[in-house]
Amino acid sequence: MSINGVISPGISNKVNKSFENKIVAKNVGVVYNIRRANDAKIEKFEAVKDLSLNVRSGEFLSIVGPSGCGKSTFLDIVAGLHSGGNKGEVYIDGKLIKGPALDRGIVMQGYALFPWRTIQKNIEFGLEIKKIKKKERAEISKYFLELVGLKGFENRYPYELSGGMKQRVAIARALAYDPEVLLMDEPFAAVDAQTREALQFELLKIWEKTKKTIIFITHSIEEAVYLSDRVAVMTKNPGTIKEIIDINLPRPRDNGELRTSADFSLLRHRVWELLHEKEVENSKGKVSDQDVAEKISKHAAL
Repeated sequence: MSINGVISPGISNKVNKSFENKIVAKNVGVVYNIRRANDAKIEKFEAVKDLSLNVRSGEFLSIVGPSGCGKSTFLDIVAGLHSGGNKGEVYIDGKLIKGPALDRGIVMQGYALFPWRTIQKNIEFGLEIKKIKKKERAEISKYFLELVGLKGFENRYPYELSGGMKQRVAIARALAYDPEVLLMDEPFAAVDAQTREALQFELLKIWEKTKKTIIFITHSIEEAVYLSDRVAVMTKNPGTIKEIIDINLPRPRDNGELRTSADFSLLRHRVWELLHEKEVENSKGKVSDQDVAEKISKHAAL
């Protein structure tokens, strides 16, 4: 990809025109065998049922749902990390996912950084697996350190960083080896509210530059609406897709004015109602400013 006229290291500028949908999940199901405490009987627990979902190339798609609905389980399947008890199929660019691969990068809530490695060496980990030469690894890692706002921290160790900074390193490491898809499992849940908003804003800037396909798991309705092109709402277990909502908000997205707008409030309320198994009023028609103010948010900027 060209940024300011320069092809950035570690970022592919190839465009796959063969597949409009980058990821296609067909009738995915997961059943676990469980044994309750002090009981020898094994029971079947259906975590995910008949989940079908298409994720477009370059799309930012968030998945929200009740706790235990199978959001993270589905992400593990896309990552190729889940085995056993599966039904259905998941494809990337028309190829069946059979296990983990370097075409997918993963960012988790717990950072998962190597404490014995410097920040630069943490970012270079995936590049080492790809057998990239040392000089090129250094160039790529320094580029992504600057991209996530950590230039000058190359030789620090994870214990010397705040939670927000560690998450920036995790994002940089996932991007550095140039995966086509970025899978993010509640990556900002462990940081404070102010840091979380800052990281959301930084993530959008990175996404706008790299155009990666992102699947983002979150419990925060506001976060999902703010970040996404679409939000997929899951049912309680067995989890499946209840509805997918188009987030028709302008980009780039301002951190302040957008969150207090009537359109943002309406979308946030619609997701909230779906999660609480209520029908969304006026979802197919126009809603007056008065309805928005009364039904959605007293703070809506009308």
